[in-house]
Amino acid sequence: MTDAAILIPKLLQALDFAARQVRGTIERYPDFYPMYTRAGRWKHEGEAWTHWCDGFLPGILWLLHRHTGEAWFRQQAERYSRPLEPRQHDRDVHDLGFIFMSTYHHWYRLTREPALRDVLIQAGQTMGLRFKERGKYLSSFIGPESVFIDIMMNVGIILYAARETQDRTIHQVAVDHCLTTRRVLVRGDGSTAHEGIFNVSTGEFLRQSTHQGYRGDSCWSRGLTWSLYGFGIAYRYTRDRRFLETAELNADFYIEHTPAHGVPPWDYDAPADQRKQPDSSAAAIAASGLLDLAEFSASRAKARLYRDTALRILDTLTGEEYLAHTTPGWEGILKRGVYHIHKGLGVDESVMWGEYFFIEALTKALTLLGA
Repeated sequence: MTDAAILIPKLLQALDFAARQVRGTIERYPDFYPMYTRAGRWKHEGEAWTHWCDGFLPGILWLLHRHTGEAWFRQQAERYSRPLEPRQHDRDVHDLGFIFMSTYHHWYRLTREPALRDVLIQAGQTMGLRFKERGKYLSSFIGPESVFIDIMMNVGIILYAARETQDRTIHQVAVDHCLTTRRVLVRGDGSTAHEGIFNVSTGEFLRQSTHQGYRGDSCWSRGLTWSLYGFGIAYRYTRDRRFLETAELNADFYIEHTPAHGVPPWDYDAPADQRKQPDSSAAAIAASGLLDLAEFSASRAKARLYRDTALRILDTLTGEEYLAHTTPGWEGILKRGVYHIHKGLGVDESVMWGEYFFIEALTKALTLLGA
């Protein structure tokens, strides 16, 4: 078990460093929404692949405002959140949960302004329009035949909209998607596939596939952690034990197959030479998701295991290999992340979702430890 007296100062120092890095990024590149670094720098002309990351910088600003109480972080959070509002109607991405739960949800919880809640509800309803009745899944941005494990991280905004409006139909859309994902993308050992392909005419599930993992039948580590965290979100809203069981199955696979320091390779099934590349963003997502599971689990032993694993991950991520505080000129916070290894995008770099979930995990851990 990690010693809290040693860990708490490390976590606080990491948050202070994160705040300085974010200030520097905003001052250096005003009104720019970063995605991944190139040689440690955010501003470049690299490919985006899909438009899904704009919520993470303002989300970090909301988290830092809550941690520090500084008005500047709130001002910047509002400044960077407000331009996202039209995307409540965006039907081109499957990532409206990422975009709005990391921004408008924080904003609404702080102010309780009805207009902010309305944006969240509309975003959830828009997300629900991706549902395919034949197959019972929310389709990915790739096409109507495709479902991604990533979508588990976006189901929460549908469940939020359903709860706020008491809409049983849209609630069932989210539940059906979770059940389909559980059936076709989560394997018996707790590992996950990135993508599933359906026959859109009949709804028949055809095969597992991938865009970012090593193979269609491999376990891409970030996808595993999207599932671990996402099924936890689904359980939070529904209290459906099946979703908690799935999240725990993912967590148990993560713990069993990840090195003792807590940071996984980018894909668990990649050849040995490729497995040397870790994905710190997957570790950050896992840490945050495991802290939630520690709260949800009915087993004291599992809750303790999940909590201790999350704290061990954060102990590793706040060390010099991963935290950029001793790397001159590095503009990100967390090094050694991966975006898209096959396209060569953001490999061994800082990535914005890694930054967001790292800071989220730090704040959850400090609350848990009473700091």
